[in-house]
Amino acid sequence: MEKEKTRYTDTELEEFKAIIMKKLDSAKSEFKTLQGQLKNGSGNGGDCGNNNYLTLDDGADTLEKESLNQLAAHQLKFIKSLEAALVRISNKTYGVCKTSGKLIPKERLMLVPHTTQTVEAKIKR
Repeated sequence: MEKEKTRYTDTELEEFKAIIMKKLDSAKSEFKTLQGQLKNGSGNGGDCGNNNYLTLDDGADTLEKESLNQLAAHQLKFIKSLEAALVRISNKTYGVCKTSGKLIPKERLMLVPHTTQTVEAKIKR
C-alpha cells in the first residue's frame, strides 16, 4: 500500500510560488490603483450654480470613497494572505490544512493559492 503524501515536493512548491507571485503582483498593482483613486478623489467638482447638485455629488463622492476604502482593505487582506502563503512555501508547510493536517488538493490550491484549509474543513467551521 502506498503511503499517503503529507507535503508537496519542492518542485510543486515552486509551481505554487510562481502562481502566488503572479497573483501578488496583480493584487499590488490593483491596490496602488485604488490608493491613487482614493488620494485623487472623484474629480467631479463641476461648477454648478445649483447647490442641490453639489449636495448630491458630495453624497455620491462619499459613497464612492467608502466603496473604494472597502475594496482597498479587501485587497490589502488578500495581499497579506498571499505573502503568508509564500512564508508557508519557504518553511515547506504550504498546502497542509491547518484544521485537519491533510494535504489540500492541488486543484484547490491552483484556484485559491492562499487557502489554509481543505474544502471539508472550511465547511465544518
